[in-house]
Amino acid sequence: MHRLKTPSVGLYLFETLLAMFTLISATPSPYARKVRIALAEKKLPFTLQTEVPWDSTTQTKQYNPLEKLPVLILEDGKSAVYESSYILEWIEAKYPDPPLLPGPDDIDARLFAKKIQVVADGICDALVIAFFEKMRDPEKQSQPWIDRQMRKVEGGLKALGEWAEQKQGDYLVGDKLGLADIAVGSVCGYLACRWPDHGWRDTYPALKKHWQMLEEIPSFKDTRPSPQTMKDKVV
Repeated sequence: MHRLKTPSVGLYLFETLLAMFTLISATPSPYARKVRIALAEKKLPFTLQTEVPWDSTTQTKQYNPLEKLPVLILEDGKSAVYESSYILEWIEAKYPDPPLLPGPDDIDARLFAKKIQVVADGICDALVIAFFEKMRDPEKQSQPWIDRQMRKVEGGLKALGEWAEQKQGDYLVGDKLGLADIAVGSVCGYLACRWPDHGWRDTYPALKKHWQMLEEIPSFKDTRPSPQTMKDKVV
């Protein structure tokens, strides 16, 4: 439950009733973290339902035909929005205040923010594919396939590192936190969680500094990723 830590049963029930949404999430997921941060920044109350999406016990297939996280279950408890990029687009359209993207009057900044999101999400996709490949039996793993994914990771990190060096203020786009920073902070947090030995922090010090700044923001502090153990075998 995304709520204040308190022993008060009355407050617990009150906040449960206030929750507008339920977010099905996984603790290490950079995709779910983006949505959690956006909901927190917009002060939209939600219940957090944590799952291991790989395991057969997952509830995702009840709401998302693709059986992927995150899933945002709406107020009626039946309808759902899924895939992190679409969830964020849906939230921004339905709850535009405070905005997490530059407005239509600054189309270049808006498109640049979306470009950063595409690169950050692409890094996430490649990392997740490589992670699951490494979870397979060693004799079944494809090192060329892992190498291909990690080339995508390196190319994406290089771009993020350059943008972090070029930023004019605290944030990558504009003068306040937005979806571009949320996406970048989430992929860096995932690297720290699932790929702690990766050398990106030494290679891209400006990106490291930017990530460390983001991690001090309350919505980032409250959503730091942690590993999960999968019960079902990766084959």
